[in-house]
Amino acid sequence: MSESPVMLVTGGATGIGRVIADRFIRGGYRVHVSDVDGDALQRCAAAMPGISTSVADVADVDAVNAMFDQLDKTYGRLDVLVNNAGISGPTAAVEDIVPADWERTIAVDLNGQFYCARRAVPMLKARGGGSIVNISSNAAFFGFPLRAPYTACKWAMVGFTKTLAMELGPFGVRVNALCPGSVEGPRIDGVIERDAATRHKTPAEIREIYARQSSMRLFVKAEDVANMAFFLCSAEGATISGQAIGIDGHTESLSNWLD
Repeated sequence: MSESPVMLVTGGATGIGRVIADRFIRGGYRVHVSDVDGDALQRCAAAMPGISTSVADVADVDAVNAMFDQLDKTYGRLDVLVNNAGISGPTAAVEDIVPADWERTIAVDLNGQFYCARRAVPMLKARGGGSIVNISSNAAFFGFPLRAPYTACKWAMVGFTKTLAMELGPFGVRVNALCPGSVEGPRIDGVIERDAATRHKTPAEIREIYARQSSMRLFVKAEDVANMAFFLCSAEGATISGQAIGIDGHTESLSNWLD
């Protein structure tokens, strides 16, 4: 009997990443979860017996290398990489953004995906195929005022995804980007609170503005993202590559940001 496939998800101790980890476990994968938060990672491991873990800041190339060395030693293979780790970055007009905040957002949200992909690709090629799923955002389809570093990263992720899809397609490796809208949970709650303070509105008013950006007037559930990630890595998604897939109830625009 062949061994179960192996999936690595970064930023997987909480939020979307944790739900993705759970979906792949239920789909028969052996799962390795990395996160910068060691305490959250311990809680995740306690709730998901059988997973392996690494404490790693994806912005640190040495930490990423150590994580992949551990992964290779533990399993000797990789079938799926989900590049999920990311931060929201500052909420401010461009002239008010502190350069260190810009640099940290780029380091985590963009450099981290590159550091992981460069180590994952040889392992995927060795398997004769596999999948990379990069978690981007519907901000990759529009501008996003007051969120310049975050938006710049999400646009760059789509270009990175399409380029990798072209490079790796001949090796049977599929690469796609998922572009969720506002996902319910503590992370978006924090974004809303910071946005409300910047715009001198209440969090409830900002939440309503965000909801109106979607044709379906909704926030996304983490399970929606996890299910799409799993589909793309399954046999049913075997011919899907190089795509930036919106999971957002159809964002019409971000033009109402000044409401």
